[in-house]
Amino acid sequence: MASETWQHPTEFADQCRELYGLECPPRWGTPRRPELATLGPKVAKVMTTLGYPPMPWQRYVLDVALEVDAAGVFVHREVGLSVPRQQGKTQQLLAVMVHRVMAWKRQQVVYAAQTRGMARTRFEDEFVATLDTSPLRRRYRTRMTNGNEAILWTSTRSKLGITSNTERAGHGPSLDLGLIDEAFAHEDDRVEQAMSPAMLTKAMAQLWWASAGGTDRSVWLNGKRAAGRALIEELWESGVHPASAYFEWYAPSTLRRDDPATWRMCMPALGHTVTEATVRAELVKLKPAEFDRAYLNRTRLREPTADPNVPRDGWSALVDADSQTGADLAFAIDVAGARDIASIAVASVRPDGRMHVEIVDQRPGTDWLVPALVRLSALWSPVAVAVAGGSPAAALIDDLVAAGLRATGQDEPLRGDLVIVRPNDVVEACGQIADAMRQGTLVHLDQAPLTGAVNGARTRPVGDSWAWHRRGSAVDVSPLVAVTLARWALLTLGPQVARPYDPLANIY
Repeated sequence: MASETWQHPTEFADQCRELYGLECPPRWGTPRRPELATLGPKVAKVMTTLGYPPMPWQRYVLDVALEVDAAGVFVHREVGLSVPRQQGKTQQLLAVMVHRVMAWKRQQVVYAAQTRGMARTRFEDEFVATLDTSPLRRRYRTRMTNGNEAILWTSTRSKLGITSNTERAGHGPSLDLGLIDEAFAHEDDRVEQAMSPAMLTKAMAQLWWASAGGTDRSVWLNGKRAAGRALIEELWESGVHPASAYFEWYAPSTLRRDDPATWRMCMPALGHTVTEATVRAELVKLKPAEFDRAYLNRTRLREPTADPNVPRDGWSALVDADSQTGADLAFAIDVAGARDIASIAVASVRPDGRMHVEIVDQRPGTDWLVPALVRLSALWSPVAVAVAGGSPAAALIDDLVAAGLRATGQDEPLRGDLVIVRPNDVVEACGQIADAMRQGTLVHLDQAPLTGAVNGARTRPVGDSWAWHRRGSAVDVSPLVAVTLARWALLTLGPQVARPYDPLANIY
């Protein structure tokens, strides 16, 4: 998938706020083109009639998804919607379907969910139940025969039915509107491949898919999300609008799951139909990975086989939210293998003798890292600044030296020197921090990037020992690598720079 560190331009957020009062824009979203007419307001009116006045995010999605050209034809043949659970997705999809069967004659609309049984349950318990209690209740009839369930609109003779998630889904008459809901449950593209050909001769046909985050087995959804993200990023780069609209609300894995600020950036219904209290209750009730999937729209990955070298079970017991650095400290940097994100870590011994480790900065890319590290060094006068030789971060050594940091060996260091950590010392540092974690001599702030790196870290053998394994880990381990190097630099070089270096000390 595209990098989760990508940010939409500020003008997109400004547009969402100005047109819809939307303070929670999608991380990836198709912008509204005001020069185009849209049928969004008509579907919004249907939502209101059904008892669900649209929220700002729903008005935005409807207006963009239902834009039409000068001939009145939809400009988007496909609409992808990836949004956390309990945000109002189902009510919006129902309104889209009801509008279609009300507005045009002889329309064929098909809805698919995880299974045909789930589609039947939603059809009966939500779609029909909502319509039966609305002002529209006399304008249609229902057919509930098993296998032929449908809502038949009297005036237009249009039909809203359900289908299974098999190769035969959507087969039969030409299809005007197909909706694939709960896309996380579809492990392949069989439903899309069944629906799309049935729409080929329909100028106004649309295929909608919608889902919260899935798992690593949600192959079809994950592919759609990756393609949607790429489309939006290319749109903002080239200015060319594709024939697909895409909307994704998502909280990057670097953000804390228990922070309301994280919720406010990925839950567009928060403050409307969802409260912080209900989200916090779900946080307590659900396992972290399931909360992330359902409410932060993250993909849930399978738990890797436990690596005996990584003492992750005791990590939570080392949390001290009020911990602070001591008098002396060391910095270290590390860069992800894809060079899409970098981290600066600090290590410091507290007055009580325990080692404080922390990610002091983490941002996308690497262009920010050198000036940030130079500023931190000038401000805090660290014992040392460490970078591993041969690592992705080693590409920045020349830039750091050019910026004023003195590169030195480990035998004659001065305070604030840039120390290039040798491979055998990296191995030593990894074993040392693992021992400190097991012995409880290390404390941390439970920062999401670092905790995530510990939980997903794997190791690789190096002779009779081991080191952190970048490519074999389930997540980006650069935050863990950075604190490992910072701790090693503090303990190894701290005693040497604590006293002035005497070049004559060893000649007698």
